[in-house]
Amino acid sequence: MSKVCLISLGCAKNLIDSEQMLSLLDDAGYTLTDDPEEADAAVVNTCAFIESAREEAIDQILAMGRLKETGRLRRLIVTGCLAQRYGEELLREMPEIDALLGTGSVSRIVNALREAGGGRKPQYYGDINAPLDEAGRVVSTGPGWAYIKIAEGCSNNCAYCVIPSIRGRFRSRPMESILSEAGALAKTGIRELIVVAQDPTMYGMDLYHRRALAELTRELAKIEGIEWIRLHYLYPDGMTEELIDTIASEPKVLKYLDIPIQHINNKILKDMRRRGTGDEIRALLPRLRERIPGVVLRTSVITGLPGEGEAEFEELCDFLRQAKIERAGVFPFSPEEGTPAFDMPHVDTDEAERRAGLVRQIQAGIMEEFNASRVGSTVRVLCEGFDRDVGLYVGRSFAESPDVDGYIYFGSPDEARAGEMYDVIIRGDLDGDPAGEVVSAERA
Repeated sequence: MSKVCLISLGCAKNLIDSEQMLSLLDDAGYTLTDDPEEADAAVVNTCAFIESAREEAIDQILAMGRLKETGRLRRLIVTGCLAQRYGEELLREMPEIDALLGTGSVSRIVNALREAGGGRKPQYYGDINAPLDEAGRVVSTGPGWAYIKIAEGCSNNCAYCVIPSIRGRFRSRPMESILSEAGALAKTGIRELIVVAQDPTMYGMDLYHRRALAELTRELAKIEGIEWIRLHYLYPDGMTEELIDTIASEPKVLKYLDIPIQHINNKILKDMRRRGTGDEIRALLPRLRERIPGVVLRTSVITGLPGEGEAEFEELCDFLRQAKIERAGVFPFSPEEGTPAFDMPHVDTDEAERRAGLVRQIQAGIMEEFNASRVGSTVRVLCEGFDRDVGLYVGRSFAESPDVDGYIYFGSPDEARAGEMYDVIIRGDLDGDPAGEVVSAERA
């Protein structure tokens, strides 16, 4: 079992678990490869948040199972949310699996790999409410950027969400551990930190009995080498005055806020056990735009939630047209067994999908308007490489988060290096993404 391929699915938090497993495997002497056809063993770190994520995970497991039959692959380890949620059922239905690790057992990956085979099918399900392991990572993103997880689990218990049962209650990492990791990342050339947790606005409530995200953000900004700090998944009711002031006044904190609202109708939000109301969201967004000039907002919404009739759906659409949130992830409701929403009356999947498509159309118009407003402006761009298909460099400004917001394409009179920052003037667009050219290559 000398060569191991790890396939990571799902969210950024799951990716960090994968990076920790890569570090443990590397420390144990395994050779890491991105190509499963070259591997002796494959690890599939899965997501199980909604049906489409489960389908993707199962497809990957089946693909690795076929490699076990036709290639050199001899061991298949399944980890993460799908393993935690369906354990024994997975082993019964998919005999190609050689070992399972739940979300509380990331640190046991080497043990599982060594024990797999010979008729043994080890299963590890550690305490999902235990403090986080402070393990090393093999950063797989970048160059120039990385996620940093500040907490694990969730205690919000939204009516449609299975995360608490898979990931456990909300547990903050000690601030000193986060700052130590961030400092180490900076020394490797990381310039952008993307702060993630299931609900970062709750950071510190369990450890320090107070909301400490603003303080943590200010401390991160003091680290030499870190130039951008991007905050993800900020719950609306957690946008305190202290946090807003910190975002507005700290130059390193990007004026880009990911604030998941899920819906705007008061009754739906209450029935879904969301903290806060639609009225409070309506009041918050203009206040953010006033306090943080030029802020770019991202959100997520769910169509077809229990209680959403035509009137409630139109209320959501009207709000989005008026609020002009620049970026949005739109998802049809996925009824999850074991959640309160599973048994609530709701529209069928086709109708939820139809409504999601209509919301995406609204958002496409808002994005087109936003992109047009950027033409002629100059933005700082973190270069991520060269796209040979179009003959241009690709990168991101403050307004683009990795994997969800696309790129800025740009030309440069000199070679641009991945992981470096450049001033780019936006001249137009390329297939809907901003495009321009370097006006300054001076390092920030």
